[in-house]
Amino acid sequence: MDVKIAPSWKERLATEFEQPYFQTLAELIRAEYNNGTIYPPARLIFNAFAQCSFDDVKVVILGQDPYHGPGQANGLCFSVNDGIDIPPSLRNIFLEIHNDLGKDIPQLGNLERWAKQGVLLLNAILTVRAHEAASHQNKGWERFTDAVIRLLSEQKEHLVFLLWGKYAQDKGKIVDHRKHLVLQSAHPSPLSSKKFFGNHHFSRANEYLQTIGKTAIEW
Repeated sequence: MDVKIAPSWKERLATEFEQPYFQTLAELIRAEYNNGTIYPPARLIFNAFAQCSFDDVKVVILGQDPYHGPGQANGLCFSVNDGIDIPPSLRNIFLEIHNDLGKDIPQLGNLERWAKQGVLLLNAILTVRAHEAASHQNKGWERFTDAVIRLLSEQKEHLVFLLWGKYAQDKGKIVDHRKHLVLQSAHPSPLSSKKFFGNHHFSRANEYLQTIGKTAIEW
């Protein structure tokens, strides 16, 4: 599988791409794209890595799997393409940023602007069948993204991990809390947003980045 990602990722993940489990996963996903509607478009499966190189990562946000509606998923967790209605969870994220930092609530939900500043927007599962949430769960993606998180935790220092909801928090247990700032709260979904609001994760992330001499994120 010729994966289109930033060279700094490709060299570090080369051995992962050669693992038997990943070869099996690649064959399965290729067949899925050939036989049905899968999101995001194949060229954007690894968009999170293409938009934010390993060397540039400052913040990691963990999602679960891509949006499964037409035109939504663009390979960045919580993000949607321009012209697509902003989903409820993302709307709540924008509202928390507004309350936390006083910023205007965006009219567009494309988060490429975050990725280009060093925010890795990583879903645990990178593909999904149309209208079937979690349909590519337990196929191998979780093992791959665990390897990504482990790589970041071990080879970098002073990252900020934003873990929203139990799924992300469980996945983030492999992060070394002694080397990185790990912020946890409820998920921004409308089902749990009352406990998400007021977490001040965005100001806390920026304060931490500035204390270690890095540029704050323009959320």
